[in-house]
Amino acid sequence: MIAVLQRVSESSVSIDGNIKSAIKTGLMVLLGIEEADEMEDVEWICKKTAHMRIFPDEKGVMNKSILEVGGDMLVISQFTLHASTKKGNRPSYIKAAKPEKAIPLYESCLRNMEKVLGKPVASGEFGANMQVSLINDGPVTIILDSKNKV
Repeated sequence: MIAVLQRVSESSVSIDGNIKSAIKTGLMVLLGIEEADEMEDVEWICKKTAHMRIFPDEKGVMNKSILEVGGDMLVISQFTLHASTKKGNRPSYIKAAKPEKAIPLYESCLRNMEKVLGKPVASGEFGANMQVSLINDGPVTIILDSKNKV
């Protein structure tokens, strides 16, 4: 499971020109689920995301987590994070999980993150053509991969 965390001052996701979800200060998370992923990956990604110290403290040092600043979170499913670009110029998505596997894990991730944060998490719509807007604060962008925990 790959998660791209972007610290934002605001972010939203639209479908067919209509805003589905919007947040202010917090994290916009792009989440890529692969066939090899299990609940252990969901739990690790959620815990790691919630505790990443990428928000500024009183001295402006990145020393606080989203939990400590009370930030919001928007999670967007993005299978293209598992693109293989080794051969040719057309990416292969063979590692990306099929919807039958990905949807339950995506929904579990949303529920798990809500539990960890203690508040609702905004989301996109799995499989939809979405337009994501954000103001990356910093900019700060962190990539987590549950297959590279060590």
